Amino acid sequence: MTISSPGNASERKAASPAVLVLEDGRCFRGRSYGATGETFGEAVFNTGMTGYQETLTDPSYHRQVVVMTAPHVGNTGVNDEDDESAKIWVAGYVVRDPARIPSNWRSRRSLDDELVAQGVVGISGIDTRALTRHLRERGAMRVGIFSGNALADEGMLLAKVRQAPEMNGADLSAEVATTEAYVVPAVGEKKFTVAAIDLGIKGMTPHRMAERGIEVHVLPATATVDEVYAVAPDGVFLSNGPGDPATADLTVIKAVLERKTPLFGICFGNQLLGRSLGFGTYKLKYGHRGINQPVQDRTTGKVEVTAHNHGFAVDAPLDRVSDTPYGRAEVSHVCLNDNVVEGLQLLDQPAFSVQYHPEAAAGPHDAAYLFDRFTSLMNTALMEAQRA
Repeated sequence: MTISSPGNASERKAASPAVLVLEDGRCFRGRSYGATGETFGEAVFNTGMTGYQETLTDPSYHRQVVVMTAPHVGNTGVNDEDDESAKIWVAGYVVRDPARIPSNWRSRRSLDDELVAQGVVGISGIDTRALTRHLRERGAMRVGIFSGNALADEGMLLAKVRQAPEMNGADLSAEVATTEAYVVPAVGEKKFTVAAIDLGIKGMTPHRMAERGIEVHVLPATATVDEVYAVAPDGVFLSNGPGDPATADLTVIKAVLERKTPLFGICFGNQLLGRSLGFGTYKLKYGHRGINQPVQDRTTGKVEVTAHNHGFAVDAPLDRVSDTPYGRAEVSHVCLNDNVVEGLQLLDQPAFSVQYHPEAAAGPHDAAYLFDRFTSLMNTALMEAQRA
């Protein structure tokens, strides 16, 4: 990505044309939003009407150009409290009508200015509804956004887009994960210790565990089995993250399953648990991204409105219990829109996962009970160990 950003945001937005070029050749012309220059990634759409700051700073969006389906974005500006990580991770940002003036008591600066400050190239003033329909029909694909000095003949720009790397086969977790272990202390009395493997973890996730008396040791994606067990964990957590799950090393996860340590995974962690159990994964046509996806917890029959951000899914049978190297497994959650697997659980040992985001800082909070389920598994395992 190359950027240049002279002048203030409002001047650039009015003066700088921009173009979005999809790898199938379709183009959308608009105005520069954020930094000017060029950027490339996978074009995906997010259906959330709120929570854009959490979306931008979610490491799972690394190397993705996010199209917001809500027409008006930036109303509440940007604050200093709601980031999910230390930076914006999206490769590019696409909105229809950016807010002219942010208005919120917590706002510290405009979204446009924040994109400029962090060098994120975007585009505004295009028909995001038409773009979203195109992606639903044709599927997620590579895209480029060009503005300022990066503008050129559309044929030349299309050639650049088609040279960009694809998401299939992309190994990205180590690019977004912490390089040094750190600890998030329990709130109040410490009840359990969890080793959380950072594959692109969001800040709210260890916070949700800390609220339940869990001391969370966040470890790099490259952590070894010895490093995981060096913290004497009562449970192991697998975080969300970007990239193709087929590229991941499953050594640590399989070791955790062999030792029957309570295990909980979300999003990318769900896909890695699935692959560790012997299931395959596949790329969805356009993925699930937003905060309004209906999921049924098949263990209770309850339907939850949930937050999603995934372009890959687990290929596991919905109609039967499966035999795996670690005992019987079943699909515990399913998306009611398209029957995509949204959760797995082992029946013979304490391990489960979900494809969506129960921490959901921007909401909804229907699935927060899953952290209590994890706590219950660790409590049961601890009591059994004491009896033994």
